[in-house]
Amino acid sequence: MAYLSTKPYLIRAIYDWCLDHGLTPHLAVLVDDKVVIPPGYARGGQIILDISPDATHQLSLGNDTISFQARFGGIAHSLLIPVTHVLAIYASENGQGMPFEPEFAGAGVGTLEGDAADDGSARGDSSPPSGPDDGGEPAGGRRNHLKVVK
Repeated sequence: MAYLSTKPYLIRAIYDWCLDHGLTPHLAVLVDDKVVIPPGYARGGQIILDISPDATHQLSLGNDTISFQARFGGIAHSLLIPVTHVLAIYASENGQGMPFEPEFAGAGVGTLEGDAADDGSARGDSSPPSGPDDGGEPAGGRRNHLKVVK
């Protein structure tokens, strides 16, 4: 019997944990031609997406894909993320979550047109991010990091 990956189950578990504790779940995604996001929002072949209920509509955390609608620059877009392309899920407030290894050939080389237009966080409004709590880079240029818990 073939077993399904544990990754989609772990993504759903961390997502629920974030919501249960009043935290904002974010996905780090490796972007290539299989990832459907608005052009110009990826940076360095990756994108960070706010997947909280306030930032998404019709979120579906499936075994093969994650799909939802979100606003970028005030315009609604449908997004489709293969679970294999999820690099991490974490709470933006404290960085706690779970990193994953990419599960496909050619990992680390995906890009989109207009790659550096924004930080890529899906938002419920059109305002740009300004700090660590809303997905932007904190002062000093450091990004949120994940903590490995053993």
